[in-house]
Amino acid sequence: MESPTSTASRPDFYDFLDRMRRPAAADLFRSIKSFLVSFSFHAPNAEEDGCKVQAFFTEMESAIRDHPLWANATNQEIDHALEGLEKYVMTKLFDRTFGTSTEDAVTDMEISEKIGLLQQFVKPHHLDIPKILHNEASWLLAVKELQKVNSFKAPREKLLCIMSCCQVINNLLLNISMSNDRTLSGADEFLPILIYITIKANPPQLHSNLKFVQLFRRETKLISEVEYYLTNLISAKMFIIDVNASSLSMEGSEFQKHMESARLATQVSVASPSSSQGPPTSARANQEEIDMAGPRFPFMDSETESLNPREVKQMHDLYRQVVTRYTLLSKALRKLSIDEDQLINSVHDS
Repeated sequence: MESPTSTASRPDFYDFLDRMRRPAAADLFRSIKSFLVSFSFHAPNAEEDGCKVQAFFTEMESAIRDHPLWANATNQEIDHALEGLEKYVMTKLFDRTFGTSTEDAVTDMEISEKIGLLQQFVKPHHLDIPKILHNEASWLLAVKELQKVNSFKAPREKLLCIMSCCQVINNLLLNISMSNDRTLSGADEFLPILIYITIKANPPQLHSNLKFVQLFRRETKLISEVEYYLTNLISAKMFIIDVNASSLSMEGSEFQKHMESARLATQVSVASPSSSQGPPTSARANQEEIDMAGPRFPFMDSETESLNPREVKQMHDLYRQVVTRYTLLSKALRKLSIDEDQLINSVHDS
């Protein structure tokens, strides 16, 4: 299984950079720099930017195939060059193209907070996952692979994280099918597990990552197995956005009770200095405490050895909330401060 950090995923990029440094590549490099600079003259628009990038990749594919540096190159070598081109271009344009709109930031936050609530009560049986498919070790591996998606800037590397997660699930299903002489029905088993893994992982900026891959991964690569896995993760995201009682095989009152309890637990974990003091007498009193006191740091003065398992989980949840908010705020501030000269200079400095 290929990982975004594996050696196999990187030679095409370094070979591409090496060729771009050669005098014979001056015409190609000028085209790339001109394309990058052109982005600074227009306001970000995800769909339009995606069309521009895809058209540029198509144009550059023809230029590379006809270029002396790739004379007599195999199709695989051409593909490696195009992979290097995609990573170079999209790394340069990442701040311009990833999560660029307020709507994206809001959607990311809403999904993350929704998943944070679902994590507190959703179990495999709520998604009709049969016990024979329960495998905590495989699920944990899939969770870790999906959580890596926000660590990379290139569309291919983000997609590899998604692929790795989905392949873990697929391998689990194949192994169970073979060892139990059981015929599995594809998406009927795969999608519920992927939804559960997504809830367990709560990957940062899930919406923006999926949108980024859809728009900026070369279209010729979003086919077959890749397209299937990506489509399933998009379906998992939509399931989470639209989740209700019936989709979790619950009564409406039970679902609402779980959601309210999860909200209250989240508020308590943020507002209470320590779990030993107990929760506020009501959600309203708790919210008033948050509003009046501002952000609280309940574990700032705690010793690690003194924390019980529930407090450790609360501290981890708080950490994830802080990191998510800090990431979104930092990105917004960077977008406000950057100007055309800075962007052009960063391209020239490359």
